[in-house]
Amino acid sequence: MDRSIIHEISPLMGKDVLYIADRRKKEFTYPIHNHQVYELNFVEHAAGVRRIVGDSSEVIGDFDLVLITGPDLEHVWEQSDCKSDDIREITIQFDINFGEGSIFDRNPFNSMKKMMLEAQKGLCFPLDAIMKVYRELDTLSSIKDRFYAFMQFLTILYELSRCEGARSLSSTSFAKIEMPSDSRRVHKVKTFIDAHYRDEIRLTQLADIAGMSTSSFSRFFKLHTGRNLSEYIIDLRLGHACRQLVDSNRTVAEIGYSCGFNNLSNFNRIFKKRKGCSPSEFRENYHKTRVII
Repeated sequence: MDRSIIHEISPLMGKDVLYIADRRKKEFTYPIHNHQVYELNFVEHAAGVRRIVGDSSEVIGDFDLVLITGPDLEHVWEQSDCKSDDIREITIQFDINFGEGSIFDRNPFNSMKKMMLEAQKGLCFPLDAIMKVYRELDTLSSIKDRFYAFMQFLTILYELSRCEGARSLSSTSFAKIEMPSDSRRVHKVKTFIDAHYRDEIRLTQLADIAGMSTSSFSRFFKLHTGRNLSEYIIDLRLGHACRQLVDSNRTVAEIGYSCGFNNLSNFNRIFKKRKGCSPSEFRENYHKTRVII
């Protein structure tokens, strides 16, 4: 792990399930960090704050709700252009086993388990979903009985898992995770792309691996991944490039070539279009959020 990222030790103790911090503040000062436990973070009245999760960097509005379940996924909320002096932040850290054999591996919790897997990349919820659970979030820290607090928190997770419009933040390659696929063909194709993303990848190669015609494969791939093939490959390459920009001292040109971009200008152009800044600016801005410990 990069030494300049704080690996936070959660206040969760032994047999605790939830840690809830409900606070008012005037600014964000905590540096970029990651942690083993899961986290649901709600921010209110903080328009202009910059939220960084993995290789995603966005300016938030008046309401922001993000679920993070990746133990190595760096994240931070930076003050940036926020002028509010009455920010509310509710951070809920929790330690729940969603693995095989646990009660949460049963049918009633299928949508929650799927959400927890997706949140390894960071999951941002739309405003209508936030409003649906706002009352439960607002009152959670005031519940004295731990059982009822836990039940209310499960209700929050369940309602969020049923909402539409939640979107992943970090790229899979930056988050260093492998997302399960519901198709054996898609899994084989993704495995090939993961191994050869530095090289030129032809549609005919992947269609042959899937045992399909090129036109049928293109439709099939988009149906199962939500992206067309070229977008998927570019996102994968950019994720690896962002990881190297953060974790290595290699030049921008070296990183671009090593991640499958055929020239520096092409790398810079695509990077700026997708990330809103140049590779050099991304590296500089990301490192500004770090501290040495």
